[in-house]
Amino acid sequence: MTQTDRTCTPDCFDHSSDPLGQTLHALRMSGLIYAKSHLTAPWAIEMPPMPGCLMFHIVTSGKCIVKVPDTEPRTLTPGEFILVPHGIGHSTVSDLKTKPIPLEQIPCQQVTPRYEVLTHGGGGEPTTLICGAVRFDHPAAIDLAKLLPNIIHLQTWGNPEAEAMHATLRLMAAEVEAQRPGGDTIVTRLADILVIQAVRRWLDQSPEAQTGWLGALKDERIGPALLNIHNAPYHNWTVETLGKTVHMSRSNFAARFMDIVGEPPLKYLTRYRMQTAATLLRDTDITLIECAIKLGYTSEAAFSRAFKRIFNQSPGSYRNNAISA
Repeated sequence: MTQTDRTCTPDCFDHSSDPLGQTLHALRMSGLIYAKSHLTAPWAIEMPPMPGCLMFHIVTSGKCIVKVPDTEPRTLTPGEFILVPHGIGHSTVSDLKTKPIPLEQIPCQQVTPRYEVLTHGGGGEPTTLICGAVRFDHPAAIDLAKLLPNIIHLQTWGNPEAEAMHATLRLMAAEVEAQRPGGDTIVTRLADILVIQAVRRWLDQSPEAQTGWLGALKDERIGPALLNIHNAPYHNWTVETLGKTVHMSRSNFAARFMDIVGEPPLKYLTRYRMQTAATLLRDTDITLIECAIKLGYTSEAAFSRAFKRIFNQSPGSYRNNAISA
């Protein structure tokens, strides 16, 4: 594999930033789709699987039950927020006895290309529900999303940070209701904030967040090395130069990286580069050679071989499949 050697050297990378904080900063979302549902009991909606997306639910009035496979049903009331991080098919229901109807079978009003309004139910107790689906594009954010549980349920009452989340929920509900110019952009940014707040709360509270890749981000040596890769994936990194950036010998760095992250440094580097490439190929008009050069390869062939090892298809096929999806 041949890579360009940019003018920067390993010592030029800044270690002062918090690697975990930088990863949270990367949690910018795209592909937001959201819907406001006016529901009356009894009602039950089956949400389809949406691979690669995070789905969220907010009740602005009334209540609902969210049923995600392999988790206990959760009751959602105003001031609470549920995140389904892995795009798993699930259901929202007024009660556990009503059979869910697939979402696509429920008539809706398409207000904008990304916003729709549903009215559904049997005429009983009312509930107003805001639902959304978003996608992370940054490779570090994708890695983080993979580690999240099947459901994150947060109450937004009782402490200052939670109250701030509740204020964000109220503002989102108001923007969805008003449908003013620029509302899509505001709702997208508010969804950014809500998801980051939810993930941060989970990171603070969950034992699982202290180990593996997340634990590596917090490690005083491996965390800065990961941040160097994230900030400059195009650089001609070797195990030795990565180790030097965190003042470790090649052998000690390789062993510690493998022990904490669970894969060798250069394998992680290649996977990160290819995740970045996949986003560029899907969402931009960049040519294959431009993408290769941007990620540190001097030949399209070397880039294509690396991409195929990760995604089991060529970059061109990946782009064509993404466009037709």
